[in-house]
Amino acid sequence: MHKILRAFVTVLVALSLPLGMAAPAAAKSRIKDIVDFEGVRENMLVGYGLVVGLNGTGDTLDNSSFTRQSLSAMLERLGVNTRDAKLNTKNVAAVMVTARLPAFAATGSPVDVTVSALGDAKSLLGGSLLVTPLLGADGEAYAVAQGTVQTGSVSAGGAAGSTVTRGVPTAGRIASGGVVEREVTFQLANMGQMRLTLKNPDFTTSRRIADAINAHYPGAATSNNPTIVTVKAPSGEDMVSFLTAAEQLEVEPDSAARLVIDEVSGVIVMGSDVRISTVAIAQGNLTISVQESPQVSQPAPFSQGKTTVTPQSTVKIEEEKGKQLIVVNEGQSLANLVAGLNALVVTPRDMISILQTIKAAGALQADIQVL
Repeated sequence: MHKILRAFVTVLVALSLPLGMAAPAAAKSRIKDIVDFEGVRENMLVGYGLVVGLNGTGDTLDNSSFTRQSLSAMLERLGVNTRDAKLNTKNVAAVMVTARLPAFAATGSPVDVTVSALGDAKSLLGGSLLVTPLLGADGEAYAVAQGTVQTGSVSAGGAAGSTVTRGVPTAGRIASGGVVEREVTFQLANMGQMRLTLKNPDFTTSRRIADAINAHYPGAATSNNPTIVTVKAPSGEDMVSFLTAAEQLEVEPDSAARLVIDEVSGVIVMGSDVRISTVAIAQGNLTISVQESPQVSQPAPFSQGKTTVTPQSTVKIEEEKGKQLIVVNEGQSLANLVAGLNALVVTPRDMISILQTIKAAGALQADIQVL
């Protein structure tokens, strides 16, 4: 244990940088990688359709009335009268079809679509999606989807009812299965100004983006808030050409110190700016074990007594020894603290508890986000 403690102190001292030593330069990122452009976005599409050609793995029509109604309506549109027919097929499944309409997608452009079972179908493997309009939030059809569904899954079953399934056979994709029928009008080249939205809002990053653009195009950018930077195309230059040049500029992103903890899986993710104040840490485990050992009491012969069971309980308490208070000096990074805790063979669960306790003591200079 003393060797481990010395290793802990050695790790902390070795990882501490003197005040005169320069820290390594932070990596820079292109503006296009840390912002979104106003209006340049995908649009969600959704539709309802039928998948046919299934090998007996489709919806049970007696249980899925919407599948029966959709099948009858489709056949009637094709001139087949099914009003008096008893439909009892298992080769059809009702599905929801979703897709993303890319920004500036032209008429006739292909898009990928996702198909998901809506009823009690067992698998969509090998089925074909019939022509399905894909609607936007305004109720207008922007694309049409059709094609063979690829699930990428395996499902097998035996006569005794045992089944083996790998993947999700009730959901699949159709690569390039949609065709854009209506364009989303967006006149980017004629815009007078454009707003850049930071993916990770921060005052410092917003200011740096505006400064980097103004260094090449004076007066073209204004930092409105931690999220928005407004830019204007210089005189004589259209917005597309201006944004093409501006998005290639590099800035150094900044962010608040944050610690993310996933208590379910025991994962800890921390930022490089996380710091702690001077704090003393002691950690130990307390184990309480209770053992029941019933004792049987037999009466003497011919004494007319009864056999009784007497419970005997043994309680044992064990507390881990050798854990001492460890002093971590002010200014140490959380990475150094975690390295020291690793040297002490602290489990992820214990490490999470220690970090949360340090935060409660006001010694952790970071925001903790628990998932």
